[in-house]
Amino acid sequence: MAIVHHTWLKPTKLELLTDWLPTRPWYRGGTDTPVLTKSGGFRLDDPEGEVGIEIMVATDTSTPEPTAYLVPLTYRGAPLEGAGHALVGTMEHGVLGRRWAYDGCHDPVLVAELLSLIEGRAQAQAQSIDDIPDHEVIRSYTGAPFTLDGLIPEPADDQQGTRLPAPGGTILQVHRVLHPVPEHPPLRPEGALGHVARGWQDPQGNPLTAVFATLRTA
Repeated sequence: MAIVHHTWLKPTKLELLTDWLPTRPWYRGGTDTPVLTKSGGFRLDDPEGEVGIEIMVATDTSTPEPTAYLVPLTYRGAPLEGAGHALVGTMEHGVLGRRWAYDGCHDPVLVAELLSLIEGRAQAQAQSIDDIPDHEVIRSYTGAPFTLDGLIPEPADDQQGTRLPAPGGTILQVHRVLHPVPEHPPLRPEGALGHVARGWQDPQGNPLTAVFATLRTA
């Protein structure tokens, strides 16, 4: 079980993302610095209890139409070997000391747990409360069981988001720009083997829901 420490961070997660997001090919903002708010998300537990895993929704209000981004992050107490290119930044944590924050799509712990969530073997956890399952997370899977041993993420970013080769000849698509859907709970996208969806709030506090990730055959 991950422990959520309610303490200070310097810089904050959103401050790290303010510099990092505009470097991504799927970023939809203009030349102005993004103005970010944390709008929702959930956590996953690392079975080894070493890595913090957060699936965050961050909304940029610097443009006329706010854009909600899906930002999977991992927090580690030491650098992840070979993942310097995926480092979002470092921060000081009031309880845990220095933490290395990574784009979670490059972190094998997050990718394995996200796939386990889709398959139904992992439980989503509340974003800010210890040991509380997040029952608002919707998931589905209709394929055969797969093995995650030795998984090494090889994500590719483009304007549509992030694609990761996954076990069993599948592709995990992480939807970095969230597009609200009218139905609730969200239906599994046509042709997908599995999906994850959840709601969040827009800057006015209105509830929105979107598909966060889909799993398809390659």
